[in-house]
Amino acid sequence: MANIFTCLLFSWLVFFVFFPYNKSMIKVEKKVLLKPFTTLKIGSTADFFTLVQTETELREALKWARAKQQKIFILGAGSNILLTKPFRGLVIKNEIKGWRIIKKTPTFALVEATSGEAWSHLVNFTVQNNLFGLENLFLIPGTIGAAPVQNIGAYGVELKDVFVSLRALDLKTGREKIFSAVACRFGYRDSIFKNKYHGRYFILSIICKLSLRPQFKLAYGTIREELKAAGVKKPTAGDMIRIISKLRSSKLPNLALLPNAGSFFKNPVILESQFKKLQFRFPEIKSFPDQPNKVKIPAAWLIEQAGFKGKKFGSVGMYEKQALVLVNYGGATANEALKLVSRIQTVVKKKFGIKLEPEVNII
Repeated sequence: MANIFTCLLFSWLVFFVFFPYNKSMIKVEKKVLLKPFTTLKIGSTADFFTLVQTETELREALKWARAKQQKIFILGAGSNILLTKPFRGLVIKNEIKGWRIIKKTPTFALVEATSGEAWSHLVNFTVQNNLFGLENLFLIPGTIGAAPVQNIGAYGVELKDVFVSLRALDLKTGREKIFSAVACRFGYRDSIFKNKYHGRYFILSIICKLSLRPQFKLAYGTIREELKAAGVKKPTAGDMIRIISKLRSSKLPNLALLPNAGSFFKNPVILESQFKKLQFRFPEIKSFPDQPNKVKIPAAWLIEQAGFKGKKFGSVGMYEKQALVLVNYGGATANEALKLVSRIQTVVKKKFGIKLEPEVNII
C-alpha cells in the first residue's frame, strides 16, 4: 500500500512540474474579426482579443498585454466607432456590468454604474426607481464607459448635467484615479478622454446625481408637442421615455436591419455674425442658441441641403429619414465610408463655409 501511495504522489508531482496549473481567468484569441462587435458592421482584425467581465479579469488582461508588449484598445458596444485598419495589439471587450444606489437623501440619489453596462439599461433602472434626470437620454446606443468620453447628449440634456465623478484605471501604471466633472473637461460631445487622455484610461464606473423630484426638460425638439398629442398634461418618467423612444425610432434606422453608428457628425457651433450672413443667404436655416455670441446649426439640415439625405453611394449612404446617420447597406468597407464622409465635408464646406467634424471616433 505504501508503495502505491508513493507512486501516486510521484505521479502528481511530475504532472504539476511539467504541466503547471494555469491560473489565467481570461482567454486571449488571435486574429479576431472586429466587424461583428461594431454597430456599423465595418472593421478589420485584431491581432489579439479578449473579453472581460470583472475588474480582476481586466487587470489580468492588462498584465498579459504588458508581458507581451502589446498595445491596448478598449471596445464597448462598438456603437460610436469606425474601424478603418487592423489593430496591432490586444483588443479588450468590456462587459463589466452592474449598477447600485450608493446614497439616497430626501431630494436626490447617487447611482454608480459600471462601464460595460448598456446605457439604456441604466436609464430604465432609474425610471423604474423614480430617479429623474436621464429620461431624455433614453435609447442612446453604447455602454456607460463611453458616455463620459463623448459627454453623450440628446433632446437638450447632456451627461454632464447629472455627472458627479468617475473611477478609471491608468493603462500605463495600473493605478486607479477619480475624475470629478471639472477634471473631465466636458464639452459638446467632448471630454479630456477624447483629447489629452485619449487611450490612456479604462473607465471602470461613473456616479450620477439624480433627483427624486421630476424636472423634465420639454423644450427641445417636439417633446412638448408629442406629449400634448398623446393627451399627457403631467408627464411621468415613463411617459418621457415612451416619447423619446417614439421620436428616436421615427428618425433612426433599426440596427438589426441597417447597421449604423448613430449620429455621424457633430452639430457645428458658429459665431452669431457668421450665422446672420448664412441666414441672409438661406432664410430657412435651422439653429439653436449655444454659448454667448454663438449658434448651433443642425448638421442634419446642412447635409440634407447639400443633397446627401437618402442618397446611396455603393454600399453606404445617409439615411432617408435622418441625414445625420451614415448607414451600411450591406458589405460596406471602411474606405467607402471614409470617401462618403470626405465628400460630405467638402460639399458642406463649399456651400455653407462650415466644416463638419465627425462625432464618431474614426480609428
